[in-house]
Amino acid sequence: MDERPRVLVVDDNRMNLQLLHNILSQRYQVSVAINGEQALKRAETLRPGLILLDIKMEGMDGYEVCRRLGEQETTQHIPVIFVTAKDQQEDERKGLELGAVDYITKPFHPAIVEVRVRNHLELKRQRDTLARLSRIDGLTGIANRRQFDDVLMEEWNHASRTGGCIGLILLDIDHFKPFNDHYGHVAGDDALKVVARVLSDTLPRTTDLVARYGGEEFVCVLPGTDLAGVLTVARKIQEAVVERGIPHAASSTHANLTVSLGVASAQPKPEERDPEKLISLADEALYKAKASGRNQVSV
Repeated sequence: MDERPRVLVVDDNRMNLQLLHNILSQRYQVSVAINGEQALKRAETLRPGLILLDIKMEGMDGYEVCRRLGEQETTQHIPVIFVTAKDQQEDERKGLELGAVDYITKPFHPAIVEVRVRNHLELKRQRDTLARLSRIDGLTGIANRRQFDDVLMEEWNHASRTGGCIGLILLDIDHFKPFNDHYGHVAGDDALKVVARVLSDTLPRTTDLVARYGGEEFVCVLPGTDLAGVLTVARKIQEAVVERGIPHAASSTHANLTVSLGVASAQPKPEERDPEKLISLADEALYKAKASGRNQVSV
């Protein structure tokens, strides 16, 4: 699989396309578009790391393409370098105001094109890394609360549009404070990591999300899963945690570390914009599981 960064070159002049392709193709995957409409479609489907965009094109010009890219959530973070003629300083100003990160001029100087493309791809890689780290829990390596909130809203809106359902599992490590008091906080951190691994191993679908909700609480988002399906997954998690055999001498529930789980599933209606009710239902179920003796699943 070719893992080189992808660059999308947009120009209605085929000679320019060929020149830029020749300059960049040894180091990058290069895709091309010959007009604005094609550029928007390919940016959406290919998600390139960078777009080289000619300003002067028949039909939709580069300004309009840049504006539309900025309006779409899936393409607004793709950096755009405008391609201009040497005497078009006003074009450069307007392009930068629209959000372009840089410009290159015609006729092309291969060394300059290569350096600017390389620099902006590296800047994007660094930004993407920082953005990814900001959505990861530092201790367990799974998603954090911020990513959970974003993913749940995205999946809720998707289910609302398509008529699908969405499942949720909230779980809490039983008697975690006594565990920390008895074994120490380093052991407590290790226990949190183990539970995170159990969750990740039990939810192998790439569409599912496992996140640390806070403290010793975790949450799982299961798109397209009804209540029966969520309940099955939750029971597997409960059993898998016990089977890990982490001793818990301070527990009044079990000799090993256990978890309590609350599950819920919903089929959002178009007028229901907020998934808070789903969270509340799962939270109520979790409270019921804990009040009923812990180490169990409640619906």
